[in-house]
Amino acid sequence: MLTLLTNMPREELIAQLYDGLVLMVLGMGTVFVFLVILIYASKLMSKIVMNIDKNHPAKTENAPQAKAAPVQSRVASAPATDDAAIAAAIAAAWDKSKN
Repeated sequence: MLTLLTNMPREELIAQLYDGLVLMVLGMGTVFVFLVILIYASKLMSKIVMNIDKNHPAKTENAPQAKAAPVQSRVASAPATDDAAIAAAIAAAWDKSKN
Protein backbone atom coordinates (compact mmCIF):
# COMPACT_ATOMS: atom_id res chain seq x y z
CA MET A 1 0.00 0.00 0.00
CA LEU A 2 2.80 2.39 0.90
CA THR A 3 4.56 1.76 -2.39
CA LEU A 4 1.33 2.51 -4.23
CA LEU A 5 1.05 5.88 -2.48
CA THR A 6 4.66 6.81 -3.13
CA ASN A 7 4.35 6.00 -6.84
CA MET A 8 1.31 8.30 -7.28
CA PRO A 9 1.75 11.82 -8.58
CA ARG A 10 1.52 14.41 -5.82
CA GLU A 11 -1.53 16.16 -7.29
CA GLU A 12 -3.49 12.92 -7.56
CA LEU A 13 -2.62 11.95 -3.99
CA ILE A 14 -3.75 15.35 -2.70
CA ALA A 15 -6.97 15.10 -4.73
CA GLN A 16 -7.75 11.65 -3.33
CA LEU A 17 -7.03 12.77 0.24
CA TYR A 18 -9.28 15.80 -0.27
CA ASP A 19 -12.08 13.61 -1.68
CA GLY A 20 -11.72 11.24 1.26
CA LEU A 21 -11.90 14.13 3.72
CA VAL A 22 -15.02 15.50 2.01
CA LEU A 23 -16.70 12.08 2.13
CA MET A 24 -15.81 11.69 5.81
CA VAL A 25 -17.24 15.11 6.72
CA LEU A 26 -20.41 14.46 4.70
CA GLY A 27 -20.89 11.06 6.35
CA MET A 28 -20.31 12.35 9.86
CA GLY A 29 -22.58 15.34 9.19
CA THR A 30 -25.34 13.07 7.95
CA VAL A 31 -25.11 10.90 11.07
CA PHE A 32 -25.07 13.97 13.31
CA VAL A 33 -28.16 15.48 11.65
CA PHE A 34 -29.99 12.14 11.86
CA LEU A 35 -29.19 11.82 15.57
CA VAL A 36 -30.39 15.37 16.28
CA ILE A 37 -33.64 14.64 14.42
CA LEU A 38 -33.98 11.40 16.39
CA ILE A 39 -33.55 13.22 19.71
CA TYR A 40 -36.20 15.81 18.90
CA ALA A 41 -38.59 13.17 17.53
CA SER A 42 -38.21 11.18 20.76
CA LYS A 43 -38.89 14.26 22.86
CA LEU A 44 -41.96 15.08 20.76
CA MET A 45 -43.32 11.54 21.07
CA SER A 46 -42.69 11.62 24.81
CA LYS A 47 -44.71 14.83 25.16
CA ILE A 48 -47.53 13.37 23.06
CA VAL A 49 -47.66 10.23 25.19
CA MET A 50 -47.57 12.27 28.40
CA ASN A 51 -50.55 14.33 27.17
CA ILE A 52 -52.44 11.17 26.23
CA ASP A 53 -51.72 9.71 29.67
CA LYS A 54 -53.03 12.85 31.37
CA ASN A 55 -56.22 12.82 29.31
CA HIS A 56 -56.88 9.09 29.60
CA PRO A 57 -55.57 7.69 32.86
CA ALA A 58 -55.11 3.93 32.80
CA LYS A 59 -57.29 1.77 34.97
CA THR A 60 -55.13 0.45 37.76
CA GLU A 61 -56.28 -2.46 39.80
CA ASN A 62 -55.42 -2.39 43.45
CA ALA A 63 -52.80 -5.02 44.07
CA PRO A 64 -53.41 -7.20 47.08
CA GLN A 65 -51.47 -5.93 50.08
CA ALA A 66 -50.76 -9.46 51.32
CA LYS A 67 -47.95 -9.88 48.80
CA ALA A 68 -46.11 -6.76 49.98
CA ALA A 69 -46.36 -7.59 53.67
CA PRO A 70 -43.61 -10.25 53.86
CA VAL A 71 -41.03 -7.92 52.34
CA GLN A 72 -42.01 -5.04 54.57
CA SER A 73 -41.86 -7.22 57.66
CA ARG A 74 -38.39 -8.44 56.65
CA VAL A 75 -37.25 -4.84 56.13
CA ALA A 76 -38.75 -3.70 59.43
CA SER A 77 -37.15 -6.53 61.42
CA ALA A 78 -33.70 -6.17 59.81
CA PRO A 79 -30.84 -4.84 61.95
CA ALA A 80 -29.52 -1.37 61.23
CA THR A 81 -26.17 -2.50 59.76
CA ASP A 82 -25.18 -1.59 56.23
CA ASP A 83 -25.11 -5.22 55.07
CA ALA A 84 -28.59 -5.83 56.41
CA ALA A 85 -29.92 -2.68 54.74
CA ILE A 86 -28.39 -3.73 51.43
CA ALA A 87 -29.82 -7.23 51.78
CA ALA A 88 -33.25 -5.80 52.61
CA ALA A 89 -33.13 -3.53 49.56
CA ILE A 90 -32.14 -6.46 47.34
CA ALA A 91 -34.94 -8.59 48.79
CA ALA A 92 -37.47 -5.81 48.22
CA ALA A 93 -36.31 -5.30 44.64
CA TRP A 94 -36.37 -9.04 43.96
CA ASP A 95 -39.88 -9.37 45.35
CA LYS A 96 -41.08 -6.36 43.35
CA SER A 97 -39.61 -7.79 40.13
CA LYS A 98 -41.44 -11.09 40.69
CA ASN A 99 -44.84 -9.37 41.03
